[in-house]
Amino acid sequence: MTNAPLILTLDCDMYSNDPKSPLQMLCFLLDSKMSKYAYVQFPRRFHGINKNDIYGGENKRLFQINPIGMDGLAGTNYVGTGTFFRRRAFFGGPSSYVSAGKPELNPDHVVTQSIASCEYEDGTKWGYKMGFRYGSLVEDYFTGYQLNCEGWDSVFYHPDRAAFWGDIPNFLSTLMMCLLEVAFSKYSPIIFGTKSRGVLMGLAYSHFAFWGTWSIPITIYAFVPQLTLLNGVSPFPKVSDPWFFLYVFVFLGSYIQDCLDFVLMGSTFQRWWNDQRMWSIRGISSYLFGSIDFFLKSLGISSFGFVITSKVIDDEQNKHYEQGVFEFGVVSPLFVPLTTTSIINFITFSVGVTRLILGHTKLDEIFIQLMILGFGIVNCLPIYEAIILRNDKGKMPSKIIVVSCLLAFTLVLLSYYLTSNV
Repeated sequence: MTNAPLILTLDCDMYSNDPKSPLQMLCFLLDSKMSKYAYVQFPRRFHGINKNDIYGGENKRLFQINPIGMDGLAGTNYVGTGTFFRRRAFFGGPSSYVSAGKPELNPDHVVTQSIASCEYEDGTKWGYKMGFRYGSLVEDYFTGYQLNCEGWDSVFYHPDRAAFWGDIPNFLSTLMMCLLEVAFSKYSPIIFGTKSRGVLMGLAYSHFAFWGTWSIPITIYAFVPQLTLLNGVSPFPKVSDPWFFLYVFVFLGSYIQDCLDFVLMGSTFQRWWNDQRMWSIRGISSYLFGSIDFFLKSLGISSFGFVITSKVIDDEQNKHYEQGVFEFGVVSPLFVPLTTTSIINFITFSVGVTRLILGHTKLDEIFIQLMILGFGIVNCLPIYEAIILRNDKGKMPSKIIVVSCLLAFTLVLLSYYLTSNV
């Protein structure tokens, strides 16, 4: 569509904040020693984030922390915006000049007439071997990944001044995402990516591709420790068991490392806390629904469909966001598992503490379960507030509360039946 040697891609809601960014990009792409660089990726930055980023919308790990690590390998992934491409990279690997049978597609061709049409790519390799890669909702991830696999490198450049600014979604109702289309394709990073660019790059891209599968362990931790405690069963080691110390070490070590990553990248503890909370929320909502959507689609069954993230908010929503108050308000299926797990957490934690006070159980036996439940309750505080204390438009809808209560009651009865018959 263009004969420009360099191409900038931006989301429609992003704009340039630094006129020097093209010059900064040229330092990389015009350096003869960097002829294998396909693109320069600037970090995705957002304005309008409230003080503590309650929705984790900054996505610091995805847009700033992880790219630095990948930069030490073959280069960072493409995040869909704030990226300068070498046009040549869309026409095959660094050592090839694939034209797909059309002179117009040669990287050195000068456009002299209009070539835009509905059949432009028909009969060519455009979309699956050349250009931006189609066939996936995550075309940005897939395109960058494919370019890396073809032998191109990339670079992540993070200047102090934001090169581009974008709007940030500041409510919870649209969090659907799924990368499993790539993970379970013939281009799976764990196999194809590892073979093309080595184990470390393969694992780096696999980390993103298999994001949806986080829904499995997060959902298990959201329900199993709670329901087993309610039925007097403990799947975790006792405090007196040597395995207890390993479990605590892994739990605390992973969270401390994650917190340090955020703080060392110029963030705050409170922003990190909200980010890990949103990771848990996504695990039992968008990751879970996205994974179900993918597998239903793979089986040829009708799925949920794709929803574009809305950026439109009213004055009350904006006020709540600035105050750090979570916005629920709409009847969304994403809120059902959140509300259900918050109800079960509160009930089972109360039952566990009561049994402990009455001497019906020992702290040594249920310490880990109480620790997990207590951690869950603290993370669920905005949900409890939305269920009980709020009367504004951002409160949890009554329909969601009723459905979640019925679902929680059903899970409790089911767990009791299964436990009593084991």
